[in-house]
Amino acid sequence: MFSEISVPSRTIMTPGPVEAHPVALRAMSASILGQFDPAFLQIMDEVKEMIKIPFGTKNEQAFAIDGTSRSGLEAALIALIEPGDKVLIPVYGRFAYLLGEICERAQAEIHYLEKEWDSPFEQETVIEEIKKFQPKIVAMVHGETANGQMQSMEKIGQHCKENDIFFVVDMVATYGGVPLEVDAWGVDIAIAGTQKCVSVPSGLSLITYNDRVEKVLTSRYQKELGLSKDIRNENHISSNYLDLSQLQRYWSEERINHHTEATSMIYGLHEGLRMMIKEGMDNVYARHAQNDQAIVAGIKAMGLGFYGDLTTKMPTVTPIMIPEGIDGEKVRALMLDEFCVEIASSFGALQGKVWRIGNMGYSSRKSNVLHVLSALEGALNYYGADINKGEAVKAALSIYKK
Repeated sequence: MFSEISVPSRTIMTPGPVEAHPVALRAMSASILGQFDPAFLQIMDEVKEMIKIPFGTKNEQAFAIDGTSRSGLEAALIALIEPGDKVLIPVYGRFAYLLGEICERAQAEIHYLEKEWDSPFEQETVIEEIKKFQPKIVAMVHGETANGQMQSMEKIGQHCKENDIFFVVDMVATYGGVPLEVDAWGVDIAIAGTQKCVSVPSGLSLITYNDRVEKVLTSRYQKELGLSKDIRNENHISSNYLDLSQLQRYWSEERINHHTEATSMIYGLHEGLRMMIKEGMDNVYARHAQNDQAIVAGIKAMGLGFYGDLTTKMPTVTPIMIPEGIDGEKVRALMLDEFCVEIASSFGALQGKVWRIGNMGYSSRKSNVLHVLSALEGALNYYGADINKGEAVKAALSIYKK
C-alpha cells in the first residue's frame, strides 16, 4: 500500500528550480479548462503579451512551449538549422555546450569559440570570430548558471543584424532577474523558462522571435497530415512536437490543433508573470540586485572566496569557492538535512570546487538570504572550516539597513 506523499518544506537557494510563488501554485489547482475553451484562450492571449515584457521586446510572436527550458532551445535552433548550416557557439560555461549538442543533432557544422569559465567574452573577440567563420547562426548564453557569469551582447547582436546572421540567445537564467533588451540587442530568438525567476514549476519554455525568423518559419511550414494533406513541405522542420511554425499557429487566431495544452501550467505561468509585472519590473530587478549585494557581502565577511570575475557576475547566481580541506557535498547535505536549505554544486571542472547560491524569483527574499548565510556558516563551522564566525548575517543586514 502506498501512502500519500509528504513533501518537506525547503528554502531553495539554487540556480533553479526555485520556490514557486504561492499565487501561481494556487492558480495551478484551479479547474481544468478545455484548450479551446474561450476562457482559456483569453488566458493564452494575456500570457503572450506578458511574456514580452521581461524580454524587452515588441515582437509579435511570444508564447510558451510545453517542456522545460531545453525544449525552447531545441525548438529555436531546429527551426533555423538545415543540414550543413554553420553555427558559431562562444563557450564560457556549461550550457553553451548544450546549444552545440542540439546543433550537432540537427546536422549543423559547429564551431566552438572557447575560453576559461571565469569570465564572459569581450564582444570584439566574438565579432572577430564571426568574421572568420561566417556562420548562418550565432548561438550564445546570456547568463551561465555553471559559473554565474553574464555576457554583454549588444555589439554582437548589432554585427549579426548588419550581416544577416541569426542571433539566438539562451536567457533562461536572466529572464525576470535582470533587465533584458531583446530588440535593442539585435536578438532574433530569445528563450527562457518558468523554473527560475518566473517562480513557476519547471515545465514550460518561453520564446520570442522577430519577423526575420517568422519568414523562415513560414517557408518551412508543414501542416500535420491528420489535419491536412495539402500543406506539405520538403524543407519542413525536423520535429513535429517542437515545430515553431505549427506552435505559432496554435497560439495565434488560427488555433490549429497541435497538441493538448498543459492548461494548469499555463495558469501558473499567467500568475507568475502577472505577479512580476504587478511588482513592477524595475522593482523586481532592484530586489534581485539588493539581495545579490547582501549575499556577496555575507560571503565576503565570512572570509570565503568567489569563482570568476565579480564585475561580470550576474545577480541571480553567486559562485563560491569551497575552502581547502572541506568536503563540499557534506556541507550541502548538512545544510539540507539540518537547516532545510538547498544550495547547488557546479559542473565539469568546477564540480567539487564551487558552490552556487541562486537568487531568483520568489526565492529572492531577505529572509531566504539571511537563512542561507546562517545555514552555510553553521555547516562550515560544524566541519571546522576557518571562517569568520558571526559576520555573514551582520554584513548582509548592513546592506538591508542602508
